[in-house]
Amino acid sequence: MKSIHLIAPSGASLDAKSPLAGIDWFEKNGFSIENAACTQRVFERFAGADEQRLSEINDLAKVNPEAVVMAMRGGYGLHRLLPAIEWKSIAKAIQNGLQICGHSDFTSFQLGLLAKTGAVTLSGPMLNYDFGCLDGGGISIPPNEFMWQYFQSAVQERRLKCTVSAPQSFLGKVATGSVNGLLWGGNLTVLNSLVGTPYLPTQEQTQGGILFLEDVNEHPYRIERMLMQLLDAGILAGQSAILLGGFSAYRLYDNDRGYSLDRAIEIIRKRLLDNVPILTELPFGHQPNKLTLPVGAQASLDYSPKEFILKANW
Repeated sequence: MKSIHLIAPSGASLDAKSPLAGIDWFEKNGFSIENAACTQRVFERFAGADEQRLSEINDLAKVNPEAVVMAMRGGYGLHRLLPAIEWKSIAKAIQNGLQICGHSDFTSFQLGLLAKTGAVTLSGPMLNYDFGCLDGGGISIPPNEFMWQYFQSAVQERRLKCTVSAPQSFLGKVATGSVNGLLWGGNLTVLNSLVGTPYLPTQEQTQGGILFLEDVNEHPYRIERMLMQLLDAGILAGQSAILLGGFSAYRLYDNDRGYSLDRAIEIIRKRLLDNVPILTELPFGHQPNKLTLPVGAQASLDYSPKEFILKANW
C-alpha cells in the first residue's frame, strides 16, 4: 500500500485545513495521493454535484487495484446516487484486488455493494477525521496508533484479530460462546434508512451474521427507536451476535431522569431472542481508536462476560 486514491462521495469538507493535513501526513510517510482535487469540491452541502460524485464512484472500476480507495468524509449524499452506481464493475475491481475504505455515510455504498454483489469493502478510517485531525488551535494531530495498526493489518494482510476486554452486561442466556457468520453493518442511522430498499442485504444473505453498529450525535432514545425498527423488521433476531461500537457526541437532558444508552440497550435485550448476544465497547465509530472491519467477510467471534475476540481473514 503506497498509493491512496481519494474520493469525496458525500458532504463537502467542513474546513479547508483538514483534508490538506491528511494529505500532508500521507505524503510525509511515503504515500502518493491520487485524486486530491476532490477534497476541494463544493456544491451546496455536498463535495460536488451529483454527477461529479457519481462519476467518481463509477470510475473506481478503472483505479489501479494496488491503490487503497479512501473516502474523504461522511455527512450525507451517497443515498441519492445509489440507483446509478455500476455495482458489478466495482465488484470486479475488488475481485482484482482493489480495496475501498470509509464509514459513516459510506455505509450506504458498502451495504448496497454487498447486497448487489457480495463484494467485501472496509469499514474504517477516512481522510479528514482520522488522518487530517486538528486540535482546537488548528494544529495537526498524528493519527491514532490503534487505528493505524488495524488499518495496516486490514489493507496489507487482509486480516482482523482484536480482543476487547470489557465487562459484557447484555449477553442473554448464553454467557460464553463462539459464533461464525457474515460480518456486516456500519452506521445505524444509514443502515436503518436502507430497510425496505434493494440496497440492504437480504435476510437470507445476513442470516446468522455478526452485525456491528455505531452512530454519532444521536440521543439514546433515537438509538433505541432505530434498534426497535431493526428488531421489528426481523433483522436483529436473524443474527448470531450484535456488536455495538461507539455512540458518541450526544447529550442527555434533565427530563431523561436516569434514562441512558444502557437503559435503551436493556429494553432491546428484553425483546430480542435471548440466544442472540449483544456485545458492547467495540472500538469502532466516530472516534479516534477505530478498527478496520471487512464488511461482507466471514468472521468468528468468541465471547464471555469479560471480553470478546473478533477475527476475520478475507
